[in-house]
Amino acid sequence: MRRDVIDTLLVANRGEIACRIFRTCREVGIATVAVYSDADADALHVREADLAVRLPGSAPADTYLRGDLVVAAALAAGADAVHPGYGFLSENAAFAAAVQDAGLAWVGPPVKAIELMASKTRAKELMAGAGVPLLAPVDPAAAGEGDLPLLLKAASGGGGRGMRIVRELQALPHELREAAAEAASAFGDGEVFAEPYVERGRHVEVQVMADRYGTVWALGTRDCSLQRRHQKVIEEAPAPGLDAALRTRLHEAAVAAARAVGYRGAGTVEFLVSAEGRPYFLEMNTRLQVEHPVTEAVFGVDLVALQLRVAEGEPLPAPGPPQAVGHAVEARLYAEDPARDWQPQTGALLALEVPEAPGLRLDTGYVGGDTIGVHYDPMLAKVIAHAPTRPEAVRLLARALERARIHGPVTNRELLVRSLRHPDFAAGRLDTGFYDRHLADLTAPGAGDPGVAALAAALAEAARATRSPGPAPARFGAWRNVPSQPQVKRYRSEPAGVEYEIAYRTPRTGTPEPHEAPGVRVLAATPDRVTLELDGVTRHFSITTDRDRDRRRLHVDTAHASYTFTALPRFTDPATHADPGSLLAPMPGTVVRLAEGLAAGAAVAAGQPLIWLEAMKMEHRILAPASGTLTALHAAPGHQVEVGALLAVVQEDLGPAPATEENA
Repeated sequence: MRRDVIDTLLVANRGEIACRIFRTCREVGIATVAVYSDADADALHVREADLAVRLPGSAPADTYLRGDLVVAAALAAGADAVHPGYGFLSENAAFAAAVQDAGLAWVGPPVKAIELMASKTRAKELMAGAGVPLLAPVDPAAAGEGDLPLLLKAASGGGGRGMRIVRELQALPHELREAAAEAASAFGDGEVFAEPYVERGRHVEVQVMADRYGTVWALGTRDCSLQRRHQKVIEEAPAPGLDAALRTRLHEAAVAAARAVGYRGAGTVEFLVSAEGRPYFLEMNTRLQVEHPVTEAVFGVDLVALQLRVAEGEPLPAPGPPQAVGHAVEARLYAEDPARDWQPQTGALLALEVPEAPGLRLDTGYVGGDTIGVHYDPMLAKVIAHAPTRPEAVRLLARALERARIHGPVTNRELLVRSLRHPDFAAGRLDTGFYDRHLADLTAPGAGDPGVAALAAALAEAARATRSPGPAPARFGAWRNVPSQPQVKRYRSEPAGVEYEIAYRTPRTGTPEPHEAPGVRVLAATPDRVTLELDGVTRHFSITTDRDRDRRRLHVDTAHASYTFTALPRFTDPATHADPGSLLAPMPGTVVRLAEGLAAGAAVAAGQPLIWLEAMKMEHRILAPASGTLTALHAAPGHQVEVGALLAVVQEDLGPAPATEENA
C-alpha cells in the first residue's frame, strides 16, 4: 500500500472553508498555508494559517482563480499538498492536473472524474449509461407549449448562474440569450441546455466518500430545498419525509454515479425529487459541499480528515459508513437584505457572536472587527445544530440565531429564524419554491417592539451623557422651580427605515426616564444596558454604539430580537435626497452589461431591466423606475461603481396635462 504523507497543506481558497480545513489540519498535526488577495490581507483565514502567500490583486480572476499563482505559492511555501475547498478552482480539472504535475498531492478526485462531471450535459449522458434516473433534455429549438415550463441551465458551473425558468414560449429566445450571457460572464462558457422544470420539486443530495481500493460510502441524504436564486439557504440531514425505498434508490444511484467515473474522495450527487417522489439526477459536485457539516454531525465523521486520509493513500476505515444518529440542520448567515431583492451588504462587521451550547457549531471566516468587502460571496457563517430529533434540532438552531449578536451590515438572520419556525418547514413540506411563496410574509415587519428598543437606546445615550465630563454647572441663576422640558432623540430603524422620536427626562436621581410612557418603569440604565419593567414584566436590553463614517448607529439586543437604529439629527437635510428618476447603485460592484441598444434618448418602460451590476458573486438588475426617456447614462460594461453612484437618469413620461379651466 503506497502512502503519501502530507506534512504541509495549502488551501486554495479563502474565508469560512479555509478556516474549517485548517481546523482539521491542526487536529491531525498538518501545517497550513493560506493564499490571499489584497482585499483579504487581514482576513481570518490568513491569520489562522501557519504561513500565507499573497496573490496580487483583489478580483477573483486575478487571484483565487489563477491556478498558476496558487501552484507557485504552494511550492514557495514548501507545501506538499493542495486542498481546493469549494468554489473557485475546486472543480477545475486543469488546476488539479497542474497541482499533480508540480509534484504536489491533490486532495480531491481524479482529474478524469472532474472532467467527466464538469459539463452537465456530458455528465447526464454518462449517468444514463449507468442507469441513474434522469430528466430528458429538451431541444430549445424544437420546444412547444407542451414542454413548458422549462429550466435553462449553464452547462458549466453552478450556484444558480445562467439559470432561468421559462413559462411562456415567446420568452424562450430572450431567456436563452440572457442565460448564455450570464454563463459566459461567470464561467467563460456560454453553453446552456434546457430540461423540464419540475414544479414543487425537492433538492435532495447524497454525500459519497470513496477510496482508491473500490470502497464507496453513501453517507445518507441531505435536503437543500430552501434556496434563493437557486442558491441554498437552509440544509438538513437526513432529508425528512423520504420512505425507505426512495432513500435506498438514492443511495444506490449515488454509488453507481461514483463508480461510473472511478471517483475518489468526497463528492455529492444531487437529485431533484418530484412531488410524486420520483428522483432525477441533477449533477455531481466533485468537491466538498458547503453543507457538509450536517452530514458530519449525523454520522459523527470529519469529512476533511477522511479526504486527507484518502489523499494519503489509506483506505476508508470500514467497508461501510458509521450508523447515523439524530438530525442536523444548517443555516447560512448572509450579509444581505432579503426584503430588497437579496441585495448583498458590505461594511464593518462589529460583532459576530453565536451562543455556545451542546449540539451547536459555528463555521465562519469572520470575527468582530473584520470588514465585509465587495469581491466575494456574502456568506458570513454557517450555524449548525444537531439533536436527537428534527424538531429539537430546528428549535435549537432557531433559538441560537435569535440570540446571536450580529452588528454591522444587514443580514438574513431574521429570515432564517422565521423560516425555521414556519409551519411548512416544521411539517417538512419542503420544495424549491418555498421563498417564492413565502418571502413577503417572512420579511414583513416583525412581531417585536422596535419602539421600546428605540426607547432603550435613547435611555442608554442619556445615561452616557450624564456620565460624560462637561463644564461645571452655573452657581447662580440656573435654578428653576418648574419642570424642565423633555429631551428628544430621533432614530431610524435599519433596514425598515421607520423613524422613532423618543422624549425623556433626566431627574435629580441621574437615571433617565421616558416622558409620558404609561406602563414603563426604568429599573436601571447605563450606557450599555437598560432594564425596563413593561406592564409588570422585566426586560433587559443590551446596547452597543458605533460610528460608521458620519453616522452613529445603535444596536439593541434583547432575549428574542435584535434591532439597529441610526441616530438622526433634530432637523433633516433636504440636500440628501436624490433627484427624481436617478438610478443609483444599491451596492458597490461592476457593471457587466447594459440593455440592448441602451443610450441617452432611448425610450424605456417601467420595470424594464436597464443595467446589470455584479457584486459578491451575484448579478443584480437595475430597473427603470417609470416609463419615460433615458436622459443620461453614466454606466458602461466594466465600470467599477461605489454604492450610491449615479448610473442613469430616467425622465418620467407624465403624458398630457389634465384639462382645466386655465389650460383648456
